[in-house]
Amino acid sequence: MQISPSRQLLKAVAAGHLTLEKLEAITSVCSVGLDMVAIPGDTSEETLAALIADEMAIGVINNKTTATRLIPVPGKRVGENAHFGGLLGQSTIIAVNNGRGANRFIRLGGRIPAPIQSLTN
Repeated sequence: MQISPSRQLLKAVAAGHLTLEKLEAITSVCSVGLDMVAIPGDTSEETLAALIADEMAIGVINNKTTATRLIPVPGKRVGENAHFGGLLGQSTIIAVNNGRGANRFIRLGGRIPAPIQSLTN
């Protein structure tokens, strides 16, 4: 019996083989961002903002449009499954590195422009 690609991704996340950092690294060379990634519901606003800033930086450096759709799931912890129902399916909650530098960096309040490439998409 063959396992579907989405099940393989769920298993890789649950086993710790696929991390948020790896997903972010992949977006720098072949993708358009972090799309529909379920994360713990208690992830801080500053950490979310830092993840979005990371993706924006990848877009600026690589001159491509990037996007971020992170799903903080209230009450869920790393490794647990979230069932969204219907066509949205389910996801395994992935760990987020709540680095100490994010809060200070994000509170600087700087403006990061979208890549100029976004004007042509």
